[in-house]
Amino acid sequence: MQPVAELAGHAAELRGVFSDIDDTLTHGGVVELEAYAALVRARAAGLRVVLVTGRPGGWAEVLASVWPVDAAIAENGGVAFLRRHGRLERVYFEDGDPADDTRRLAAVADDILRTFPTARRADDGALRVTDVAFDVGEHQQVPAEVVAAMTTRMRALGARTLVSSVHAHAFFHGADKAQMSARVAGALWGEPAAEVAARYAFVGDSPNDQAAFAFFAHSIGVANVSRYAASLRPPPRYVTTAPYGRGFAEAIDVILRGRGPRA
Repeated sequence: MQPVAELAGHAAELRGVFSDIDDTLTHGGVVELEAYAALVRARAAGLRVVLVTGRPGGWAEVLASVWPVDAAIAENGGVAFLRRHGRLERVYFEDGDPADDTRRLAAVADDILRTFPTARRADDGALRVTDVAFDVGEHQQVPAEVVAAMTTRMRALGARTLVSSVHAHAFFHGADKAQMSARVAGALWGEPAAEVAARYAFVGDSPNDQAAFAFFAHSIGVANVSRYAASLRPPPRYVTTAPYGRGFAEAIDVILRGRGPRA
């Protein structure tokens, strides 16, 4: 991973930033002041900003409504909320009624809770639409081998899985953060996927950002990504000096300085 300062030479090419939330904008579950201020600076400078999280659709609806962002993607790409034509628009990655997966997701959740005595549903479960999530790092620290066993069991039950710094997810949709990012950019700005990959940066910190690290040419890990760097294939192209939200702010400042003043 290169120091994020190396991104400055490409900053003028960038049209916007896609960013994870947990442990990228937050620290200890709280958005860091430096990170939110950086979002405001980015928007004021004309950068497009999209949040891309494993958090539930209910969170994304609120974030897209009141934060200085163009859209919020939730549930690792399963659902997104876009600001378009003066209104908030909900978009699912897959056609059909997401409620069709509700029974299957409930069965997966019941099995995991029975099989793993320490398993706990994520606190935000009531706001989820396309996945089910278990707390592995938010309010309890679950050993890596237990997380691996849980996700193996989920896949045996037919689900796809992703793990973030806080949650282990099971879902049946075919999305990931990269695919839904490309779709959202296409819907909002009419850009093809190749253009999105080349002209936008992505900032993240954990394994559920893997697809985005691979997709975006200018992928950035905040310093705490080092916890997972050895298992990421590929790791992010750049890494910040500071961790968490301060690392996000560092990345934004590199981009803004590299872009220079705009008319």
